[in-house]
Amino acid sequence: MDILFLLIPLSVILVLAILGGLWWAIYHGQFEDIEQEGERILHDD
Repeated sequence: MDILFLLIPLSVILVLAILGGLWWAIYHGQFEDIEQEGERILHDD
């Protein structure tokens, strides 16, 4: 039972870190033009 006092806050911190990383990626334009990146792989320049 004592392990829950450690795991619950750690899981909340992990979720906040994941959401923060997702926010950072969206804010810095990581998902702006994903179709061009998919086509870039197919074209061997």
